[in-house]
Amino acid sequence: MKILGIPIDILSREDILRTVGKVLDSSSYHRIATVNPEFLLLAEKDPAFQQALIDANLRIADGFGIVLAGLLRGRCITRFPGADLMEAILAIAEERKLSIFLAVRADGLSTYDEIRSVILKKYPNITVGGADMDIADSECIALQSEIKNLKSKIVFCNFGVPYQEIFLTNMQDTGVTFGMGVGGSFDYLTGKLRRAPKCLHMIGLEWLWRLILQPKRIGRIWNAVIVFPIKMIFGKEKAAR
Repeated sequence: MKILGIPIDILSREDILRTVGKVLDSSSYHRIATVNPEFLLLAEKDPAFQQALIDANLRIADGFGIVLAGLLRGRCITRFPGADLMEAILAIAEERKLSIFLAVRADGLSTYDEIRSVILKKYPNITVGGADMDIADSECIALQSEIKNLKSKIVFCNFGVPYQEIFLTNMQDTGVTFGMGVGGSFDYLTGKLRRAPKCLHMIGLEWLWRLILQPKRIGRIWNAVIVFPIKMIFGKEKAAR
């Protein structure tokens, strides 16, 4: 099903994790994008980001607004928040004793060392490499070379949109088989950010929790909870199935 021109894959959580398991057994590179309303609105204005989403092997519903958009079209979309999906993939990596690489935004809340320490405490069988970095083309190219040298199987990147998805499109020659943009998931892992209570998750009000904790996100939240639903209900997308 397409929403604002971006295909959304309608799979159960079990099917998604089963697909990830098969990808990790392969030698070719695959990428998952966890999609929320903000992503889709930005993709309308950013052709490179739009193409990065279209080219992903799977596009999984993260935001509750994607679920509501599906319901408006008579489709039931399973939501799999990026933080939950990352943890599930880390559990697979732990079981298989895989090597992962963390591409960490240098000006983010959590540093590479902090994230690595938390992961190794919880998942001691994983080999963790990575770096803090500025979002610059020259550094991205150098990082890809380092990923190849470390023979990492999985890359998680938290550069934020649209940078993380565009960065992850260039992993084909590094030996990596799986890439995923994780946004703020590292900060949940380290405890720098607290996730919304489950009761808010169930009714799609995580945005209110994020607004309370991070008032500066008001513009992004406005787009997600006001602009996007209006487009879905009153725009030409309403007629799409």
